[in-house]
Amino acid sequence: MSQQQPQRPQAEQQEPVKYGDVFPVSGDLASKPIKPQDASLMQSAENLVIGRTPKGGVAATMQSAAATNERTGHVGHDDVTDITKDRGVTVTETDLPGRSIITEAVGDEVVGQYTLPGAPMTTAAGGTGDGPHPITIGEALEATAMVSGDKPVDQSDAAAIQAAEVRATGLNVNIPGGVGAEAQSAANVNERAIRDEDKVTLGEVLTDATAKLVRDKPATRRDAERVVGAELRNNSNVSTHPGGVAAAVTEAARLNQNI
Repeated sequence: MSQQQPQRPQAEQQEPVKYGDVFPVSGDLASKPIKPQDASLMQSAENLVIGRTPKGGVAATMQSAAATNERTGHVGHDDVTDITKDRGVTVTETDLPGRSIITEAVGDEVVGQYTLPGAPMTTAAGGTGDGPHPITIGEALEATAMVSGDKPVDQSDAAAIQAAEVRATGLNVNIPGGVGAEAQSAANVNERAIRDEDKVTLGEVLTDATAKLVRDKPATRRDAERVVGAELRNNSNVSTHPGGVAAAVTEAARLNQNI
């Protein structure tokens, strides 16, 4: 009787989905597996620049590929590609009459370019212009709500939101009824909550964050440094949350540098 050969684990049977499998890229990036935090960063960038994650777009494609790679055991949920970690992702908008051209890149490699119809995006002050517009701190907070809206608010989130509010308003106080105070209250509630369904989420706190700020401003590198520092100091693991407040403000500041 022949002995049955043991089956190999699924992760060994299936190759991971790489950038070169789904995007027209070459070089080092083409051979890299798409990882969950790559997709999260691209989703955040899309939300910051165009206000949504287009169906069938770059971020959606990356999310699908990363989910497959995580399910087959090739990557972990918190993994990020070295190119993405070192050089980031970018989403830029070029306004033309009646349409906008959106270009998305991972590191130096363009992974997608497409045209969106309609009028140029509105600035935070309510005007329109001929080029990309700076992303405000409030808009970065709202992007966090879209990317990590299901995450329960903890003390590091609250500290980062409070720091973002201070930088946005220029008022070095905890404003009663403001988004920072709401975040702190949520973090306190969540520490006492036993069931996850009873916890307050980032989405509940940060949706319409711009309306909750008494003043707003474009995000800068200094703003990002303060928010990152606040999140790190209040995290027991001394790390920031992927797709969290610090990550969103950092990405907004980086995108603003290219304008």
